[in-house]
Amino acid sequence: MMDETEKPAQELLAIDQYLFGLQEKILSEFELLEPESRFLGQLAESKTAVTRPRVLERGETFEKAAVMYTRVRGERLPASVSARRPEIAGSPFEAVSLSLITHPQNPFVPTAHMNLRFFLVHGEQPIWHFGGGFDLTPAYAFAADTLFWHRTAKQAVETVYPNGYESLKKACDDYFTLGHRKHTRGVGGVFFDDWTLGGFATCFQFIQSLGEGFLRAYIPIVKRRRRMTWDPFHKRFQRLRRGRYAEFNLAIDRGTKYGLESGRRTESVLASLPPQADWAYQWQPEGGTREALLETQYLVARNWLRHTP
Repeated sequence: MMDETEKPAQELLAIDQYLFGLQEKILSEFELLEPESRFLGQLAESKTAVTRPRVLERGETFEKAAVMYTRVRGERLPASVSARRPEIAGSPFEAVSLSLITHPQNPFVPTAHMNLRFFLVHGEQPIWHFGGGFDLTPAYAFAADTLFWHRTAKQAVETVYPNGYESLKKACDDYFTLGHRKHTRGVGGVFFDDWTLGGFATCFQFIQSLGEGFLRAYIPIVKRRRRMTWDPFHKRFQRLRRGRYAEFNLAIDRGTKYGLESGRRTESVLASLPPQADWAYQWQPEGGTREALLETQYLVARNWLRHTP
């Protein structure tokens, strides 16, 4: 019978193995969309971290895609993690995570993000929790894609937590918001933090359901849109929208702050940034265009399963 002091370490190992394997699966799925380009990066180990960054650039489908596995331990939990739980501030910890971001070539293919993470905080009684989620950020939004994305997200959540989608969808809307711009980052998805609902086995099942659900939700959308015809105006608008994405990651995102605070390679932490982005002073799209309708019709907190534009 396993000693209780060994159990948290075994749980961390199980998560570690799953996320390492999930990275491989995602890389394989993405490379099927690329006739020539491949992900680059090498496994790197130090006394406090094991990282496996994988980045693809200048592909036919993805202008940039990053899929990053990290396992780290530290003597003091970063402030970005303990801010909502002051009782664990300054504690030694271990964490394992998988995060990804895509920046497609075609402006009609949406940017996508996913992050899955597990924290184990050491003390008299070990404390653990999960966090993560996924969301979709289009430059040119389609009602069919948005509906499909949220239907698949709902299925991934409610396979484990019946009726759990609504609260996680709201958490996503609340978090991925550019308050200074007064709109959401994209059309949302699901998000959770400090998650322990149902115990470790249930939470682990949930993480696996989300990992598989992301691929089921995103790959069909990419295949549907990647051959659409675009012109320089569409590309310019995509770069402007990427500027808003960069604003969120640099000014708001807790994951970026955690990565920098925990001593990870800056190059890996900032791999989520787009390869090209624009900012134009007081630029406004022409009224009634798809570019103008994006913010008013899609970059809002909406029940997409009942009401799509």
